[in-house]
Amino acid sequence: MTRRGRFLVAALTAALSFPLAAQQARRRWKRLGHDRRGRRERQPVVSTIYLRVFIVCILLLSGRMYAQTGAGEATSVVGVKSSDLEVKGITDNWLSYNGDYTGRRHSGLTQVTPQNVSQMRAQWVFHTRNAGVLEVTPVVANGIMYITGSNDAYALDARTGQMLWHYARTVTQGLVDDASGHINRGVAILGTRLFMETDNAHLLCLDARSGNLLWDVGYATGNKNYGATSAPLVVKNKVLVGTSGGDDGVRGFVAAFDVETGKEAWRFWTIPAPGETGSSSWPGDMYLHGGGTTWMPGTYDPELNTIYWGTSNPSPDFEGTVRPGDDLYTNCVLALDPDTGKLKWYFQFTPHDLFDYDATETPVLVDMEYKGAPRKLIIEANRNGFIYVLDRTSEKFLSAAQFSLKQNWAKGIDENGRPIRTDLIPNRDGTRICPGFAGATNWFSPSYSEATHLFYFMSLEECSVYSAGAEKFEEGKEYYSTGVKHSTNDDAEKVLIAYDPAQNKFVWRVPQVGSTHSFAGVMTTATGLVLFGDDTTSFEAVDGHTGKTLWHFNMGQSAHASPMAYAVDGKQYFAIAAGNDVFAFALPN
Repeated sequence: MTRRGRFLVAALTAALSFPLAAQQARRRWKRLGHDRRGRRERQPVVSTIYLRVFIVCILLLSGRMYAQTGAGEATSVVGVKSSDLEVKGITDNWLSYNGDYTGRRHSGLTQVTPQNVSQMRAQWVFHTRNAGVLEVTPVVANGIMYITGSNDAYALDARTGQMLWHYARTVTQGLVDDASGHINRGVAILGTRLFMETDNAHLLCLDARSGNLLWDVGYATGNKNYGATSAPLVVKNKVLVGTSGGDDGVRGFVAAFDVETGKEAWRFWTIPAPGETGSSSWPGDMYLHGGGTTWMPGTYDPELNTIYWGTSNPSPDFEGTVRPGDDLYTNCVLALDPDTGKLKWYFQFTPHDLFDYDATETPVLVDMEYKGAPRKLIIEANRNGFIYVLDRTSEKFLSAAQFSLKQNWAKGIDENGRPIRTDLIPNRDGTRICPGFAGATNWFSPSYSEATHLFYFMSLEECSVYSAGAEKFEEGKEYYSTGVKHSTNDDAEKVLIAYDPAQNKFVWRVPQVGSTHSFAGVMTTATGLVLFGDDTTSFEAVDGHTGKTLWHFNMGQSAHASPMAYAVDGKQYFAIAAGNDVFAFALPN
C-alpha cells in the first residue's frame, strides 16, 4: 500500500478509536470524583469531538484530492486509468482477469528466476466461506488485491492478505447447471469503480475503496436458465459481460454497459434472429434457445479497436437434427467493434458441434514474426483438440495442429480452417468420442511467454461416451439431449504442453501425475518460468525451455483457478486460488 493509503487507513482507525478513548476518559474522571456536569469532565469530551471532526475533514479532503486529478481521470490509491489498461506487459499491477488486454498472462517481473525459485515460500493464505470452490484470478491495483467468491467481493492488503473490506450478497436459489454452483471468476476495474457479475446475471458496480454498491443492473431476462460465471472486461468507458447457460437453452450475447451509469450501450446476439445471416440453422423459435453463450472474458487490441470474444457450444448439445447447418455463431471467436458491438468478422472452430466443444478458451493476442513477416496473431488452444493460429489483421486462418493424441472426431483441418469430420456422432446406443465432454483443454488459462516465444497450456487426454435423443426445451432444466459418461476403457491424463507457433510444432509435453481433477491454468514470467496448478494439488514452477520442475508447494486441495503475479514495495508475489483459499508466495525477505 502507498504512503497515502497507509495514512488514510491510520487516520480512519484513529477516528474510529476515539469514542472508546472518550469513554475511558470519562470513567477516569468519574473515579476521581468529578460530577458528569462538571467543567473538567466536559473538556475531554469536547476535545474528542473536535479531534474527530478534524480527522473526518482530513479524510474527506484526502479522498477528494486523491479521487480526481487532471481531466477527470481517477487516480486515487486504487485508481486505474484507461491508459493503464492499454499498457502492453504486466509488472507490479495485474489489472484484469488475464492481467492485460492481450490474454498472454506473461509477467514482466524479474525478481523470481529459475535460479532462486526453489527458495519461494508461502507468505499468506486468505480463506473464504462462500458456496463452491474459488475460480477467481485476483486483480491487484496499487497494492490492493480484489477477489470474488460466489456473489461476494473482497479487498485485501496484497502484502499480508489482511481483509480491508467485504461486500456480501446472498447466492441465488433455483439456478441451473454451472450457475447453480455460484461460480465467479473475478472483477474488472476502472478509476475507483469495481465491476463483477453475480450468479443470476446481474452486473454490479462497487466503490473499490469501500465495497459500497453504486449500481446494480440485471442484464439477462426472458429465460430463467441464464446465469453468469465470468469476470467482466472494461474497454474504454464500457464494461463488457456475457452469460452462462449454453447447455441450458438460452440465447447467447455479449453486452456493454456505461461504467458510470450502468446504462446498456449495445448488445450483440450470438444466435441470429429470423432473417439474419446464419438464421437458417435456427428454425422457428430455436434461435431463442440456441446457446452460443459468452461465459469467459475476451481480449482486446486497442490498435485495431477490436474485441475478440469466444462463444460456447450450440444447444441442445448432442442432438443436432433440430439445428441444421453450421449453427452460427456458436463455437466461434467473434471480432467486435467495442464502440458499437458490430461484428467485424468471425472464425468458427467447430461448425455444427455435437460434442460440447465450446470456443470460450482465451484468444491470446501475440505480435511476432511469422513465416518471415511481422504479424498480429490470435493463438487459441481449442477444446476440440487442435491449436489454431489466425491473423487478426487479415482475418485469415493460418495454421492448426492437433495436440489431443486420442482425438477421433476429425481427420484433420483443411486449408480454410474447417474440420474434416469423421462419421462419429452421438446416438442412442452411445458413441466413444475423443476428446471427451470436458474437452482437450478448457477455460483454464494458457500463456504466451515473451522470454521463450512459446505458448503454454494444460491439456486433458480423455474420452467420453455420448448419447443423443430428442428432448424439448423446458425452463429450469438443462438442455443437453441427452447425456454423456466417461469411457471406462480410457485412462484420463492431464498434460502440460509447450507449443512453438512460429514453427507450428510442439516443443515438449509434461504428463501430470494425479486425479485429473485440477482445472488450473498457466502463467509465465520474463525470467523464463512457467507456473501453474498441477494435478497433485500443488502450485508448481517449471523451466519454460525444458519443462523441468524447479519448485512446488502442496496446497492440499485442487486448484480450479489460474495464477497471477504482482509486486508491492519492490517485492514480487505470485497468487493462486485453490479450494476456498487464496495463497500468496514470494522469496524470503
